[in-house]
Amino acid sequence: MKKQHPCGETIFAVLRVGMDFKIRCVKCGREIMAPRQKIEKNIKKVLRETEGSDTNKK
Repeated sequence: MKKQHPCGETIFAVLRVGMDFKIRCVKCGREIMAPRQKIEKNIKKVLRETEGSDTNKK
């Protein structure tokens, strides 16, 4: 995100996508619900997990 969370972190994990986004601060764990338009406007960069990280584990 462009702005930092009050704890100082700028990286968030996306938990739910739809009309609203539910994101979680990676540092403190606080969850935030925000409208899709606001999140899309404030995204700076998208970091993705490597392919097969959790999908191939049993």
